[in-house]
Amino acid sequence: MSSLESVSLTEALPAAGSGGPAKTSLAKNSVGLAHIVFFVVAAAAPLTAVVGASPAAFAFGNGGGVPGAFVLAGVLYLIFSVGFTAMSRHVGGAGAFYTYIAQGIGKPVGVGGAMMALVTYSAVQIAVYALFGVFVSAALGPFGLALPWWAWAFVALVVVHLCGQRNIAFSGTILGVCMVAEIAILLLLDLGILLKGGGPQGLGFTSFSPATVFSPGLGVALVFVVGSYIGFEATAIFGEEAEKPEKTIPRATYLAVLLITVFYAFSTWAAVQFYGPAKVQEIAAGGLDTFYFKAAGAVLGGWSVEVMNVLLITSLFACILSFHNTLNRYFFALGREGLALSSLGKVHEKHGSPHIAGLVQSGIAALVLALFALSGTDPYAVVFSWMSALAVIGILAVQALVSVAVILFFRKTPSRHGIWTTLIAPGLSFVGLVGALGLVISNLTMLAGSESPIVKAFPVAIVLVCLAGIVFALTIKKRRPDLYAALGTVFE
Repeated sequence: MSSLESVSLTEALPAAGSGGPAKTSLAKNSVGLAHIVFFVVAAAAPLTAVVGASPAAFAFGNGGGVPGAFVLAGVLYLIFSVGFTAMSRHVGGAGAFYTYIAQGIGKPVGVGGAMMALVTYSAVQIAVYALFGVFVSAALGPFGLALPWWAWAFVALVVVHLCGQRNIAFSGTILGVCMVAEIAILLLLDLGILLKGGGPQGLGFTSFSPATVFSPGLGVALVFVVGSYIGFEATAIFGEEAEKPEKTIPRATYLAVLLITVFYAFSTWAAVQFYGPAKVQEIAAGGLDTFYFKAAGAVLGGWSVEVMNVLLITSLFACILSFHNTLNRYFFALGREGLALSSLGKVHEKHGSPHIAGLVQSGIAALVLALFALSGTDPYAVVFSWMSALAVIGILAVQALVSVAVILFFRKTPSRHGIWTTLIAPGLSFVGLVGALGLVISNLTMLAGSESPIVKAFPVAIVLVCLAGIVFALTIKKRRPDLYAALGTVFE
């Protein structure tokens, strides 16, 4: 993906053991379109998003208009993808957003964006580790395995780390199996509702009518809806390892966004049909955690509830594994650029994976989880809710910067792309993303479930992280001008 038409990344070098330098290139041609889509959709965690996030959107947002809210978010990210994928043909590598922002806006802001991305993906990974621990503890407790949430979180961490050390295709296969299983159970529920003719109000499409979608509460619904898309942009991160990245990355991005949007919109629409547009908001508010399980039990039978509980756990595991691989490649990119320990930029001789970056990333996650465990922090009300809120703010801020970077990049880079691709689409996505960010910040205490001053300071914290990255880059410019000159160009 770096100048995707003519990748010139460092080729595999002699093994460290042979006296030569260690490899600094990820394994090329390791993943195809399907693997990348699996990574992205698994990061979005379909079952977790639908069963976990959408009931809150129904209850506190625009009720029966939630399916339409997913369509709006999908359109926003399809527009974002226009400039995003166009730029992927000119720049790229495992640095993804970092490289885009560095070459579009400038190196200091690029480093700031990289820092925000690291905080964002780390936060969402910690959030999902906590949720995984909560669900597994509850599921296995009745069988005599009464371990605390953090014990199961650490078990997941070890397994995820071992998977991440293997070739990227290995993780892609695991994610594919998990994704197919969780989508299958939801599709069975959706189709079952349709075959029964819906619920008390029958079948209808009012969920997509402007009057319903743009009813009071849309802003709150979008807070939960937009958060369900975190991870789709990871397609670009795997450009260096993709087969024919100049074609694979754009296709994977559009396909992933379309799949996520259609699936979320269809599944939430089916839920509206089951409960009825007039009652769905009230019922969701009365039982967020049982909203989909009651529907599954009534439509498919008790077996489906047990299966859904198991698949919810595998969905969370797949989500963690996907973000683990994403974070590994960010650390790898920073190491190879010289912004972090150079050893982070080395890859495994056999598997071609950023194994040292993976070790560091797993170590950081273990430390954060240990701190939460030792402090006795509530894994759901604090760890999951707070970290999720921080992640949504961070990803929207980074995506908005990328939209600006696309515009500025094509102003100075000749291309065959038209004005829609280089200006209008990224401009519209910037406005939409900033608007979504404003909605998230204005509803932050609801999203995090807390009035804590710490939660209210999250937007400021993200800005400070970005500023810290900018200052770091300017310090490098002053002290090591040779290193600064190469920033953002290692992947060219």
